[in-house]
Amino acid sequence: MITTCRICKSSIKQFMSFGDMPIANGFKADKSNKDEFFYDMAVGFCNDCKMFQLLDHPEPEAMFNDSYAFFSGTSQAMTSHFRGFYESVVSKYKLDAAESFIVEIGCNDGILLDNFSQAGFKHLGVEPSGNVADVAIAKGIECTKSFFDTNLVSDLLNKGIKADLIVSANVICHIPDLNDLAQNVASLLKEDGVFVFEEPYLGAMIEKISYDQIYDEHIYIFSAISLQTAFARQGLRLIDTEKQTTHGGSMRYHFCLDESERVPAGQVSEVIAAEKEQGLDNAGTYDKFRENCETSKYQLRTLLEKLKDEGASVCGYGATSKSTTVLNYCGIGLDLIAFISDTTPIKQGKYTPGTNIPVVEPDVFYESNPDYAVLFAWNHEKEIMDKEEKLGKSSVKWIRFVPLVEII
Repeated sequence: MITTCRICKSSIKQFMSFGDMPIANGFKADKSNKDEFFYDMAVGFCNDCKMFQLLDHPEPEAMFNDSYAFFSGTSQAMTSHFRGFYESVVSKYKLDAAESFIVEIGCNDGILLDNFSQAGFKHLGVEPSGNVADVAIAKGIECTKSFFDTNLVSDLLNKGIKADLIVSANVICHIPDLNDLAQNVASLLKEDGVFVFEEPYLGAMIEKISYDQIYDEHIYIFSAISLQTAFARQGLRLIDTEKQTTHGGSMRYHFCLDESERVPAGQVSEVIAAEKEQGLDNAGTYDKFRENCETSKYQLRTLLEKLKDEGASVCGYGATSKSTTVLNYCGIGLDLIAFISDTTPIKQGKYTPGTNIPVVEPDVFYESNPDYAVLFAWNHEKEIMDKEEKLGKSSVKWIRFVPLVEII
């Protein structure tokens, strides 16, 4: 467990521990916890550079490998979102398919980069998880199965390749060495190139008490303040911010090289002022966040125990990475939830990390017709509710725990 900030090397202390936590996407073939990896999921806030970060985490290779259990393209809403991402950056920066070179850090199954590929842009996807990279490659996307690191960037530079645009989505917060990442981005960008990425937003997490955004892959939860400070050290300048609704509240950040003539948009200063008003640069905010997490945990367990005592049947909906945090932090197992329904084939027939709840296909959910379902995939609530209402196969009552624990 670190005792100095990953960004500025100042002394850092934890303000909260979520307890022993397994790998969030480590869904298992059997119920055994034998040889299952656990770590203390403690979090800290750096008073100097204002970065919110995990103090310990598994090695990246343990999380991102050929068994990675997340495919972005399974959500129609996210497919539409990334089409909009593509259209926005191409228009904003007047990118020319015949001239521009695009790099995506962590392209997953190609849900974003496929838009550039179909439009004829020269491109490269960088994806260390082989199974999802294979899906991207099958779409005709140029993709390398590797991490975005100094070796890869040096190889590209040696080939005379520089990027007009580097994009990423929900990946930059996965990278432990942000200083190294920023240096590599700065090296690979053309003089007037831009680095545009979106991540779960610290302001939204604090406001909604959505502590399930914290898990092993999310080594950081960013604010504009913390990213501006971190990347300025490596010659990158924040020039735009765009709030997003994805993942329960995200922010899209735009950076350019210091020497670029690009002018920052007015909302950058507005967002930073709002973050200071919210207290995202103040350690006391995170002490209050800890108290709110503890209250949410107590309320969710109390509700589930009450339903159990009443003889109600309860399941989960959405075997997400975020659900691993909720289940293990709140101590929720088979005594309170019978199963979790999920549409992802690679997860079906497996068991949740640490808590050993079976993950089943949706047919089991409809056939058993439980009384209540905990909506673990709460960030896709509208898409889920629209789908379930249209199907009309279940009379389930839904339990939401973000921002409040309630039955909806």
